[in-house]
Amino acid sequence: MILLFLYAFFISLFTLFIVIHLSHKHSFFIDCSIQEKPQKFHTVCVPRAGGIGIMTASILIVSTLFGIKLLPSFILAFISGIFEDFHNSLSPKLRLTLQVIAATSAVWLTNSVVTYLGLGVYLPYWLGVIFSIFAIVGMINAINIIDGFNGLASGVVLLILASFAIVTNQHHNLELLHIITVVSGATFGFFILVFPKGKIFLGDGGAYLLGLIVALIGIFLAGRYDSISPWYVLAVFIYPAWEVIFSIIRKLYMGISPMMADNYHMHMLIHRQITNNNPLTALVMLIAISPFIATATMFANSSKYNILISLVFIILYVVLYLYLFKKDTTKKCVI
Repeated sequence: MILLFLYAFFISLFTLFIVIHLSHKHSFFIDCSIQEKPQKFHTVCVPRAGGIGIMTASILIVSTLFGIKLLPSFILAFISGIFEDFHNSLSPKLRLTLQVIAATSAVWLTNSVVTYLGLGVYLPYWLGVIFSIFAIVGMINAINIIDGFNGLASGVVLLILASFAIVTNQHHNLELLHIITVVSGATFGFFILVFPKGKIFLGDGGAYLLGLIVALIGIFLAGRYDSISPWYVLAVFIYPAWEVIFSIIRKLYMGISPMMADNYHMHMLIHRQITNNNPLTALVMLIAISPFIATATMFANSSKYNILISLVFIILYVVLYLYLFKKDTTKKCVI
């Protein structure tokens, strides 16, 4: 598995070096600091095409039958974002449609369906299919939302994949471990270029791809093994999942559209009120969520423990958010 990781790592890294060179030379996928975006925190022009390296290296998954089944959904998720990175050519409706198709194909081809929600609660199979597709699409967009600072989204994905690798190894599923190893190597090849210097960004293509991958692996584990609690998967996903849910609640409360981008996500407040540094913000966030992922991994078979882990995270998140938000708005009023 170490060699497989290294193969994926170097394929991703080499591909991204080429992408960076060509992007600057021909102005492909370039995201410039002069563009007005709520999520803009960089000061130079940077390519938004990190997903190309990850997708290229992920081709290694076809060495297993399970990987062959996954590849079509990988490609669809990647396509749903990469054209947006290239020249903003896909409407939100079309992107969402492609994401749903990607999620549906992944669920269908791999039979990754969650019907047991833990604590004695079961879903009919058809409802489990809908729930699983909805969860995948949600995580696709959740990873995109937290992609705000150098290495934050990819770092979170690496932590999640590490947890999944441990649990998968415990259940001796070598095919799935093969997939996790390839994606981890490919993602790490990108990570060292984005953290801390930000030589290339993940882009929508990369974020959508990684979101689909981790969501599908989580659903597969929870659906395939009775000893793995579905709440373990939620606890591992709790940061990106709660970021989306809380953002929707917050925006509805403020009377604005949940689809409207703003600069009041947790990582943005931490940047303005605590770190004032791009890569340091990502590092602080990764250190903060690591104990929750590690604890969830230790109790992967327990719904009660993972519900508690999720609740503790949510409470701490809300308390910190309200403190930082009040501090942020007070500072702006003073200015």
